[in-house]
Order: sequence, then C-alpha cells, then structure tokens
Amino acid sequence: MLAKIHVTLKQGVLDPQGKAVHHALNDLGYNEVRDVHLGRYMEIELEGVEASEAEARVRDMCEKLLANTVIESYRFTLEPQN
Repeated sequence: MLAKIHVTLKQGVLDPQGKAVHHALNDLGYNEVRDVHLGRYMEIELEGVEASEAEARVRDMCEKLLANTVIESYRFTLEPQN
C-alpha cells in the first residue's frame, strides 16, 4: 500500500518561504500570483497491513512525527500497490 501525504501550514501561520517564492514570482513578471503556500509531500510504502489498519497507522505517524499539528495540517490518501 502507498500512503501519499501532504503537510501544509494552517491558515494564519506565517509562511516566510511562501512569501519569498511569491515575491520572486512577482519579480519574474508573474503578477497574477496572489499568494503562495509551501508544504511537504511524502510517499510511504506500507507492507503487511490491511487498508483499515493502514489508515490508522498513517494517521498516527502524522500525529506523532510527520506533522507538527499545532501549526500544520495534513491529509493523505492510500493506494494499493501492484
């Protein structure tokens, strides 16, 4: 099973990297860009777990290590692997 995880800052949390990218894009002439939010993307391969258990395990991984839930949100999908 493949877990695809996206971690982003919560609304209202300062995103200095996003602001830097936003300004750089504007400087390059992309004036239509109004805001940029950066985050992290991870793929984790899981083995030997059923789909129902995999969901709980990935959520636990996110809560304990992969996301700082005070300032970050996360979402994930699970896909079967061949």
